[in-house]
Amino acid sequence: MKLRFWGVRGSIPSPGARTARYGGNTTCIEVGTDDGTLIILDGGTGIFALAQDLLTRLPVNANIFITHSHWDHIHGLPFFTPLFIPTSRVRLHGARDEATGQGIEHIMGVQLQNSYFPVGEAQMAATIEYHTLDVGVAVAVGDAVVDNVVMNHPVTNLGYRISCNGKSLFFTGDHEPFYNLYAQNDTRHAPWQLEMERRQRDIDRAMQGVDALIYDCSYTQGEYPSKRGWGHGTFDAAIASAVRVGARTLYCTHHEPTRGDDELEAVFADALLRHGPLPTGLNVVLAYEGLEVALN
Repeated sequence: MKLRFWGVRGSIPSPGARTARYGGNTTCIEVGTDDGTLIILDGGTGIFALAQDLLTRLPVNANIFITHSHWDHIHGLPFFTPLFIPTSRVRLHGARDEATGQGIEHIMGVQLQNSYFPVGEAQMAATIEYHTLDVGVAVAVGDAVVDNVVMNHPVTNLGYRISCNGKSLFFTGDHEPFYNLYAQNDTRHAPWQLEMERRQRDIDRAMQGVDALIYDCSYTQGEYPSKRGWGHGTFDAAIASAVRVGARTLYCTHHEPTRGDDELEAVFADALLRHGPLPTGLNVVLAYEGLEVALN
């Protein structure tokens, strides 16, 4: 199984000289399984560059798994060029929208409204299918199995574990460390604590022993208190998770858009220093656009 990062920024694209080394496109990861099945994790602006690459590999048969419906994870979808090619087949997988009860098809439906985009789905020549996932229910995709678990984010965000012939990866999408919403003297504190612990066990079980753990590392430990409730993680929480679940390699991604490459390297180095020495067998990598990984 192989993966390639096409977008590693969070919240909003941030192209320019300050982000040239790590990239300014938002979230998109290509996964190729052993039998050549194409799985795409999220459809941020990085999916446009992936689409151009796929034009050299026609016909395209793609399974796109959306973690959640916030713009930085979906706003590249209408620009996914294979959607306009008759020989393409694209399956969009994702969670049900809790607010409306609609399936994953609502993501394309909203973006392709005439007010927001000039081309409707009827003008897209590809075969497009929608698969609304059941929480906690695995699906087979080619020779891989894709499991999901609900992460901690203001909207339903599915973290995905992809397993193929003994190798595995887990992608969090957006994920904030759990914290108790209630004071200790509040009667709701204890029940909420139990619920948090249950959800954390579910997430740790889904991450357990993966070869690649791809994690939302938007903030530093110092920045996080002023961002609490925004739904994003920290380098420290990611490293702690990787140690706890026995991951082989942690890939830090969803980089804060205001952070230039030099600043990004500095806060990454600071987090590693704070957690060092790392357990034997754990590698920690700062993800960048174009990074290719073979899980051997």
